[in-house]
Amino acid sequence: MVPLRDENPIKITPYVTYGLIAVNVLIFFYESTLPPQQLTEFFYHWAVVPKQLTESFSTGFGGDTITEWGTLISAEFLHAGFLHVAGNMLYLWIFGNNLEEKLGRAQFLVFYLLCGVLASLAQWFFAPESAIPSLGASGAIAGVMGAYIFRFPKVRILTLLPLGIFFTTIRIPAMLFLGIWFLQQALYGIASLGAPANVGMESGGVAYWAHAGGFVFGAALGPLFGLFGDDDDDLNYALPVTTTSEIEDQA
Repeated sequence: MVPLRDENPIKITPYVTYGLIAVNVLIFFYESTLPPQQLTEFFYHWAVVPKQLTESFSTGFGGDTITEWGTLISAEFLHAGFLHVAGNMLYLWIFGNNLEEKLGRAQFLVFYLLCGVLASLAQWFFAPESAIPSLGASGAIAGVMGAYIFRFPKVRILTLLPLGIFFTTIRIPAMLFLGIWFLQQALYGIASLGAPANVGMESGGVAYWAHAGGFVFGAALGPLFGLFGDDDDDLNYALPVTTTSEIEDQA
C-alpha cells in the first residue's frame, strides 16, 4: 500500500516540513555526484555505524565522541537511493504537516529530530556490533506517524492498492493504514534478528527496528510535547465516505 494523501486539511504553511524535504533532497543530489568510493566514505563518516557508536560510549568525552554522537542526527538526512529518499519524503509530506500545525514549527522540528535519534538508538540496540552504516529519515518519519495515529486515528488516507498487475485507490482510516505499517515493521524486525543488514533499501537492507522504534517513541512523545490539548475534537475527525471518482472530481 502506498499513501497518496490524507484528508486532513491544515491552516498553516508547513515551512519546517517543506524545509526538511528540501534539505533531504538537496543532500541526496549531492550524494549522487560522488563517485562510489567517495560515497561509501561519506556514509561511514556521516551515518550511524553501530560498532563505532558502541565504542564511543566507552571512551572519554571528547571531540571524536561528540562527532560520533552527531551522526545520530546527520544520518537522518542521508539516503542510499532514489526510491529510499522518494518514499521517505512522500510519507513526510503526507503526515508531517498536520503535526507541525499542532505542535508549532520549533517544537515539531525538535520532535522530529529526537524521534530520529531514538529510532537510530533502537536499531543500534539490536545490532550494536554491526559495522554497516545505518541511514535515512525513516526513523524520524516513523515517529511522526506514531504520533499521527493517536492524534488523527479516523482521518482517512487515500491509498494506492496493487491488485496483481492492476492498481486501485481506497480510503482507509489512519488507524488502520498506520497500524498495518507498524505491524509489518515489527514482524520484519523480529524475523531479521540475527540476520546481517545492508546499507539502504536498494541493496536489500532495511532498518526495521528503527522504523518500529521510531513509531513507538513518536507515540510516546506526542503527549509529552503537548500534542493532545484542548482542541481534541479532531481526534474523531473523518470525512464522509465518498467514491474515488468523487474524490477526483473534488481535486
